[in-house]
Amino acid sequence: MRQEEEGEVLCSSGLILSSNEKIHNFLLSVASDQNVTKEHQQIAANLSRETCIPYKSIRKIWFESSPSTRTNLVDLLNGSDFVLSSPKPREKSDELKERLRKLADLAERSEYRELVKDITPKEANEPFSSYKDQIGFGK
Repeated sequence: MRQEEEGEVLCSSGLILSSNEKIHNFLLSVASDQNVTKEHQQIAANLSRETCIPYKSIRKIWFESSPSTRTNLVDLLNGSDFVLSSPKPREKSDELKERLRKLADLAERSEYRELVKDITPKEANEPFSSYKDQIGFGK
């Protein structure tokens, strides 16, 4: 979702967590902590407004904060959920679309032939297959 770079929050990939009250309060406290660099204060302030936060960002800010004032990382992340994004739907190639159309057409024709096989005349596959054809030959 987002990643810090030069105090700015940018889109990224990786493990994304939903923000909860503990994370929000932690980020606000870091944003106002004078013992943390201005860059990390700005990142924490930006992330405190987000609903989904990259784990790497939280961990980096957590390590930068003072050990005496910070919450245990496990306790901080407790109650937060993973945010999973849906994969981009795959596009079918034009060749595949054409082939699927042909297969659907063949299946439809086959279904129709099966449906009307009792009421349509049988096609003669061989010449002279019936007595009538044999008698009529030569006239």
